[in-house]
Amino acid sequence: MSDEPQPQQPAQPQQPQEPAEGRDAEEPPAAPAAEGAAAAAEGGPDAAEGRPPTPDPGTASAKSGPGVEESGEAAIESGTPTADRGTDAPDRGTDAPARETDAPARETNRETDATTARGTDATEVIPRAVHGEAAAAEAGPRRAKSETATAKSEAAAAESGTTVAESGTARRPGRTGLRRLLPTWRMVFGGFILAVLLLICGFLLGYSLVEIPPANALALKQSNVYLYADGTEIARDGVVNRENVGLAQISKEAQHAVLAAEDRDFYTESAVDPQAMLRAGWNTVTGKGRQSGSTITQQYVKNYYLGQEQTVTRKVKEFFIAIKLDRTETKDEILRGYLNTSYFGRNAYGIQAAAQAYYGMKAADLDPARAAYLAALVNAPSEYDVVAHPENKGAAVARWNYVLDGMVKQGWLARSERAGLTFPMPKESSVSAGMSGQRGYLVRIIRDYLTSNKILDDEQLAAGGYRITTTLEKSKQDAFVKAVDDQLMARLDPKNRKVDSYVRAGGAAIDPKTGKVVAMYNGIDYVKQYTPNATRRDFQVGSTFKPFVFASAVQNHSETQDGRVINPNTVYDGTNERPVEGWNGSYAPENEDGRSYGDITAREATDKSVNSVYAQMAVDVGPDKVKETAIALGLPATTPDLTATPSIALGPATASVLDMAQAYATLANHGERGTYTMVQKVTKGGAEVVELPQRTTSQAVSREAADTTTAVLQSVVQNGTGTPAQAVGRPAAGKTGTAEEDTAAWFAGYTPDLATVVSVMGQDPVTAAHKPLYGAMGLPRINGSGAPTEIWSQFTRDALKDTPATDFDLQLQNGADETLPPTDPWQTPGTGGQGDGGTWPPTGGQDTQGQDAGATQGQTGTPTDGTTGATPTTGGTTGGTPTDGTNGGTTGGGATGGTTGDTTGGTTGPTPTTGGTTGDTTGTTDGTNGDGGTTTGTGGTPAAWQP
Repeated sequence: MSDEPQPQQPAQPQQPQEPAEGRDAEEPPAAPAAEGAAAAAEGGPDAAEGRPPTPDPGTASAKSGPGVEESGEAAIESGTPTADRGTDAPDRGTDAPARETDAPARETNRETDATTARGTDATEVIPRAVHGEAAAAEAGPRRAKSETATAKSEAAAAESGTTVAESGTARRPGRTGLRRLLPTWRMVFGGFILAVLLLICGFLLGYSLVEIPPANALALKQSNVYLYADGTEIARDGVVNRENVGLAQISKEAQHAVLAAEDRDFYTESAVDPQAMLRAGWNTVTGKGRQSGSTITQQYVKNYYLGQEQTVTRKVKEFFIAIKLDRTETKDEILRGYLNTSYFGRNAYGIQAAAQAYYGMKAADLDPARAAYLAALVNAPSEYDVVAHPENKGAAVARWNYVLDGMVKQGWLARSERAGLTFPMPKESSVSAGMSGQRGYLVRIIRDYLTSNKILDDEQLAAGGYRITTTLEKSKQDAFVKAVDDQLMARLDPKNRKVDSYVRAGGAAIDPKTGKVVAMYNGIDYVKQYTPNATRRDFQVGSTFKPFVFASAVQNHSETQDGRVINPNTVYDGTNERPVEGWNGSYAPENEDGRSYGDITAREATDKSVNSVYAQMAVDVGPDKVKETAIALGLPATTPDLTATPSIALGPATASVLDMAQAYATLANHGERGTYTMVQKVTKGGAEVVELPQRTTSQAVSREAADTTTAVLQSVVQNGTGTPAQAVGRPAAGKTGTAEEDTAAWFAGYTPDLATVVSVMGQDPVTAAHKPLYGAMGLPRINGSGAPTEIWSQFTRDALKDTPATDFDLQLQNGADETLPPTDPWQTPGTGGQGDGGTWPPTGGQDTQGQDAGATQGQTGTPTDGTTGATPTTGGTTGGTPTDGTNGGTTGGGATGGTTGDTTGGTTGPTPTTGGTTGDTTGTTDGTNGDGGTTTGTGGTPAAWQP
């Protein structure tokens, strides 16, 4: 043993144990010394020199192996861990040199097959019993070292300890065969817990990440609905046929029908149905086609926020958005949104559009039967359209019955009522009804009106959803179309007369009292002729402009070049191509057909539309003042070719038909102008959301100027180029007009209740160039007294058929019409006075063409004794308008200078008079030139009303 001090080992707790092989457990073993000597002898020179011997690997293994196995057995037998059975400290100290000696050998041989040593059969332990106590003493320290050592120098001891541990522990049998592939219950339980945790984390993550997005573009798009004044639909515009409405505008039957078809527990269930959603998602993934099963909330999310694509991503977003939406919106709000975004077929989005498309009614009027059919359509819009697919009627009826039965089950429909319902066949689908006929024109004009008046802008109209009630009256609109068809289109033969293919027509009618546009004609069909003829500004208005010149003369108290006040009786020189006077320049207009008229009154010049007279009158008034008056009456200041020159009187300006109707309506309204309007109200979502501009009126010209102009225009209808307008059957005033080269013909006229302008135009359908209308309708030419006046007459008569006829209530310019009260005390007042509301037509004297010449400046007189020229007259009559409604006045015929009674037939002109009579006579005159004075009638009647 070495003399060097050995490190002290910690004392091991002593455990009671049985003596080994008959020796007391307390007896120190003697074997280690003898074993050490034997080892030295066996070690040879190394041992003699004091070096540790190099043991044979097999011997070392044999020596350590049995000892370890024996020690393990002892431990097992005693039931005490081997480490606890170690020897006392002196024994361990004695054994230290041996451990130090054996350490190099163990280090050298630790790569050998330890399994062989450990696997030595238990029978080998018996021959080595001689080493029992020594091996047990040696194994104890080694086991202790194996459990606590960390240094490399004790690696062998650790290996030996490990061997002991492995030898002393019972091994669990391993899993073999297919069992190795199956998870254990611990794995299954752990996987379940992990999946639950992942689902919870995924839900929380998805809920936090998925936000409610803005509505998709399609869901926001709606059509704008345009309506006649009575609520009848004109048309819908926009790509998407949708009109959003509130639940209050949807019948309860319709609401319940949709719930019965799609989600009967909507008001009591949560926002999502996970089971149905998983089923739909699985079917989508596995390619089984379109699957639903979603709640109404989820379907609304799909329609309004997402889209129609069938993907898992969309389903996941739909799930989270629906949950959030259910927390922010009420069930009623969600149902309203769903009903407005669902597709029902026939390009109808939303139940309001669907009700119109299938039954021509509003959603508020849907009954249970019709509502159930529309609800059935949501499931398969195209397939269940029994008109488009009659072969699917059986399936559609089955679905309809399913909806009704659901309503009964939910208590929304009485069983008795259900039993009496029959399947409601929808109407035929309107094929391409959209903008055909007049509809497209009207929608375009109304849109322009809304934007130009800043009521709505283009972006708002593009977004849609507006319900626009116009001032247009359906009965009058239909009457206008019929009048054009009867008086113009039916007489065209474009196949045999090329010029007939050039013919276009435009018209507009305004109520002069309210300024409302009540009807317009724009063309044969919007999809064939795109340009609206009522609002285009590219055809000359011609002689329909002349009344503005006369009104301006009266308004400005204008005088002729020689100082005479201009009134209806003012005489002008009507010579053809007479140069105008008082203008810095040369202008000598030609009269129609080159005709000269000589001296002619302003009234007669208006009747016959004499250009030379009106060109001179424009210079007398001042072209700039004429322009101002035209603008004040209603023509836009930007009207093309509205120039302040003498030619302004002949109508080179290219105002639209609607512009001219506005100006003539101002004349009909006694000079008070209120800008025309086309829109009564604009709503969105059932609320009146758009404030319309307040209609303001102003006195464009004095009442005297407007009314005197009206009196002159009455004469045009009674005696001039506008006589075909007498067919209207009521008092009327108007003026014809023809554009240069006969490219357009006009008639502008009015009654007290309606102002209407009609134009027939010529345009090449290919090049859009203006074309003359010579030969159109098989006639040499078309002028204002032809088709335009005939259209005007038929339309006005039909449009006012339910309106009582009234006469104009006029206040005339001084000198325009002077009358003498009856001088005979027995004269009975006439019954024809219309100033305060007489009957029409009045009874009494007839209008004559002699009034104009008989009213000239003192050229003729009324005889009192059969001679000529005794008393000059002082003025003509107004052609049918009394100045005093109480006594009948003078509505035409005699001049104011005639006397009553005692003549018997003086002849002063080409046609003799019969002598004025009083009392019961009706007043007569046959003088064509007015040279023979006449008596004052007792209630004159214009020639148009001859029995």
